[in-house]
Amino acid sequence: MPMNLQGRNLLKETDLNRDEFEYLIELAERLRHEKRAGIRGQRLAGRNIALVFEKSSTRTRAAFEVAAHDEGAQVTYLGPGESHLGHKESIADSARVLGRMFDGIEFRGSAHEAVETLGAHAGVPVWNGLTDLWHPTQMLADILTMRDHARKPLEDVSYCYLGDGRNNVANSLLVTGALLGLDVRICAPGELQPTAAVQAVATDLAAGSGARTVVTDDIGSAVLGTDFVYTDVWLSMGEPAPNWGPRIEQLLPYQVTTKVLGASENPAVKFLHCLPALHNRDTDLGRELGERYGLDALEVTDEVFESPASIVFDQAENRLHTIKALMVATVAP
Repeated sequence: MPMNLQGRNLLKETDLNRDEFEYLIELAERLRHEKRAGIRGQRLAGRNIALVFEKSSTRTRAAFEVAAHDEGAQVTYLGPGESHLGHKESIADSARVLGRMFDGIEFRGSAHEAVETLGAHAGVPVWNGLTDLWHPTQMLADILTMRDHARKPLEDVSYCYLGDGRNNVANSLLVTGALLGLDVRICAPGELQPTAAVQAVATDLAAGSGARTVVTDDIGSAVLGTDFVYTDVWLSMGEPAPNWGPRIEQLLPYQVTTKVLGASENPAVKFLHCLPALHNRDTDLGRELGERYGLDALEVTDEVFESPASIVFDQAENRLHTIKALMVATVAP
């Protein structure tokens, strides 16, 4: 059933209720079918979209730009250092300027407070392309990907995130699973688990949705019976080099290997990663880390990444379709 989301922000997952989240997934499926059939809509014709990036990105920028162009919109990209946002002009003032020129604003940066301020003052839909706390546009793509590959109803799906449980992806996966009534496990060392505040949000949501949520440091119990194993980079953008060694030592037991996938005892288990992934030495950073620490991969082995279980490129493509659905639902008349 169509829903009216016009004018709405998506700053964090809890800006949507369960029905609204699932509506965006269903809309994304329809728009994906149209694109694959060669159909280009004009639902955003005459609209202008601002992409404000304090942090660079491949998938987020490409998905927003292609999605907007597919639906007839124009895009203005403001990359790192290309706007006065928060530097020579307050975020609230920039929001009011951009809101008078654009019909929607995407923001990707560090402080979550920045996107909240944009959303409060812009007067047009604002979408969080990533902040230090939440990554809601990634969650839309992740849930669409799980729905594509699950052999069961979505509410019966289980997934396990392994690695740094304090980051935005882990926070969002925990809260999204709780919102939608799924079985979600976050597996991380004790000092790298989601904060008490994030866990409290998930617990409250789970009470209403029937979700099963677990935060643990035990890999065996966390992955057992799971349908999807998910990980993310261990070293965030800008992470100081002196922190690399201790972080790698701390997280190496949580590397996704074929043994970890096998511990799920699910022959159909799939692997997810929001990308980019350090699964080999084919990047400058991968080579540097390999030379320093003697490792061929960090958060996931190349064997898993290149295996039939890996659906990371389906997941990446779905960023396009879900972001298109978000813009169409919140901007289009």
